[in-house]
Amino acid sequence: MGEPSRKTTISAALHQSGLYGKVARWKPLLSKRHMTARLEFAKRHLKSMRNKIIWSDETKIELLGLNGKRHVWRKPGTTPTVKHVGGSIMTWGCFSAAETGRLDRIKGKMNRAKYR
Repeated sequence: MGEPSRKTTISAALHQSGLYGKVARWKPLLSKRHMTARLEFAKRHLKSMRNKIIWSDETKIELLGLNGKRHVWRKPGTTPTVKHVGGSIMTWGCFSAAETGRLDRIKGKMNRAKYR
């Protein structure tokens, strides 16, 4: 309407519309069953494969926004959605029992040529 509003006024209007502030729930990527199966696999193959494995991992660092808790406004009983905001830097690194590999910045999407 072109007029400045107070935070409490906006909050009251959202409440009247049935929206309430909540902290978005963190959801694990793996289930308990998957974690247990991976641990059992690692225990079974630890001694025979220790010197033959190269471990690798990617990490995404958010440039804008928070990696932690986010406050959202939702109507009770609604399904949460994922929103993508800001940019990020993607890095990849590896290590083995013998040595540590380089830490590389990945530009664009990770494909098989970049992975090699």
